[in-house]
Amino acid sequence: MPSADPLTVVIVGAGPRGTGVLERLLVNVGELLPDRELHIHLVDPYPPGAGRVWREDQSSLMWMNATAENVTMFPDDTCLLDGPLRTGPSLAEWAAAHDGGCEPSAFASRNTQGRYLAWVLEKIVAEAPERVTITVHPTTAVRLERLENGRERLRLAKGGVLYPDAVVLALGHLEVEPDKQERALSDFAARHGLHYVPPAYTVDVDWSALAPGEPVLVRGLGLAFIDLMALLTEGRGGRYESTEDGLRYVKSGQEPVLYVGSRRGVPYRAKMSYRLSGAPAPLPWFFDGNTVDNRFTFQKDLDFYAHLWPSMAKEVGWGHYHELFRSHPDRVTVSWADFAEVYTALDWGGPEMRRLIETSVPDPEDRLDFEGLDGPLSGLEFEGFEQLQQHLAEHIEADVTRRGDSTHSADLGAFQALWSVHGEMSSVLAGGKLTARSQVEDLSGWWSGFFDYVGSGPPGERLEQLLALANAGIVRFLGAGTWVTADERRGVFRGGGYNSEHTVEAKTLVEARLPRSTLRDCSDPLLRGLYEDGAAMEHQVSDEDGFEHSSGVLHVSPHDFRILDRAGEPQDGRYALGPYTNVSHFATFARPRVNALSFRQNDTLARGLLRHLLGIDHGKQQDQERTETIQPRLAA
Repeated sequence: MPSADPLTVVIVGAGPRGTGVLERLLVNVGELLPDRELHIHLVDPYPPGAGRVWREDQSSLMWMNATAENVTMFPDDTCLLDGPLRTGPSLAEWAAAHDGGCEPSAFASRNTQGRYLAWVLEKIVAEAPERVTITVHPTTAVRLERLENGRERLRLAKGGVLYPDAVVLALGHLEVEPDKQERALSDFAARHGLHYVPPAYTVDVDWSALAPGEPVLVRGLGLAFIDLMALLTEGRGGRYESTEDGLRYVKSGQEPVLYVGSRRGVPYRAKMSYRLSGAPAPLPWFFDGNTVDNRFTFQKDLDFYAHLWPSMAKEVGWGHYHELFRSHPDRVTVSWADFAEVYTALDWGGPEMRRLIETSVPDPEDRLDFEGLDGPLSGLEFEGFEQLQQHLAEHIEADVTRRGDSTHSADLGAFQALWSVHGEMSSVLAGGKLTARSQVEDLSGWWSGFFDYVGSGPPGERLEQLLALANAGIVRFLGAGTWVTADERRGVFRGGGYNSEHTVEAKTLVEARLPRSTLRDCSDPLLRGLYEDGAAMEHQVSDEDGFEHSSGVLHVSPHDFRILDRAGEPQDGRYALGPYTNVSHFATFARPRVNALSFRQNDTLARGLLRHLLGIDHGKQQDQERTETIQPRLAA
């Protein structure tokens, strides 16, 4: 029989991450907390399961960025978990049984994903042990304090109070206060009657102020821009028609004209729309935490480019050439076995490796070219703005064509190896040997941007739509090295890029990206309060040569995800996971059958939390705690 002394856990944030942690708590509780009653509270103002980003009440024009077959909320037998395994359907499998069906290779809408997430939450709640209750509070947590008796007091925005024994923060992307540059641009816009849109979640912005035909400067060509593009075109009544020459956009007459650019000046690379022709390469092969530790056992202060990048690039090349040689042997001059033997023994980027690749792979189009991928507009200058537009249109068309053509399936082999490298990075960093400067400037700088650009691009259909919009004159490209200034004399925003001398004036500037939050400038009252009270600290890194950097994100232990206080000490019973923490190497959703990192993180956190609860004995609870606790509302 369970003890009469119940324990309480609060998960702040009931989106995908909070739901994933809840799932792991419920399957582990039987082993680690067998004789206690457990009350779990989910606190989120948005719909439980879906959360803010995946809620159902958004435009169906907002798509996921992964195919339905590559999204799951349930671990499988490839996952190396310490806790029990609970399997369940992927998004594609669920949709086939519950939501009218969805092609496994299709990119489902976000509101479809929201229905899947709500179903997942309902399923795991329905399967919870009898001695566990789950309560949903549709509000915001605003204050967390530790009482003298060791318990927590969590205040809610609607006046309620909870007294948990452990708290998990699963907050997702945070709102932030404008930084100095954004405040200056907002002030400039206000003085001159202009419109400035700082970084924000695209679907939550009111775009009605953007008038039909108005030139609009847009900084950013990533996924936030793709959302903006959809809302301001199809979302305003435009439509696409298929023709022999590709998609044609039919205007509604309500669209503004988007002048868009970025550092690279080109959109993210399109998702591939085919499968590998042969068996995938064995991965990881050259790059994982153990390999790096063994190779640099007696060396510290590793440099990204000198010590990590050669193995990372070699790993991506391994995936690329494995697929090329196995599936397209007519385009190479030696066998895979012979090539792989020599490739394994050589260093990436050296003259012998270059000779091996050039003699074995005659066509340069079949070779892996990191520099060409990373800087497609580097060194290019165009006499006129229209020449730049034509070049960008040809670039996008070539990218869409290649990424949809399985004769170039070596690209998909490289893509899978790229994801393997990304997934292994957390174990590499756990070794603690990479210099702070490399973490900041190279890993969080160049590598993060390159990975998103190559490995996290939009569906090919989105780039076909972008091309149609460019042909219709709705989208115009500024090129690489995009710059924007606030012209006080003329009272307008001005922008351009280094590929052309052409400049654009506009009364509206849009930052097409998510805000980058720090503990100091986030608008979340709970996190801000913890930081100001000294119960949380920003993640900081430093080198012996004096280099120091504060990333601004919440510092948690990479081993068990406990929140560190200002003194750097992990706090029992307080946990956090998500993009606002230093444990940032994860995907939004797990892919099936890849031993997904997010499942392992959730399992580690849940089991550590339950072990913490095992040692708690409340004794008599104070009357105040009983009277202030809000009445529960069951989630299922």
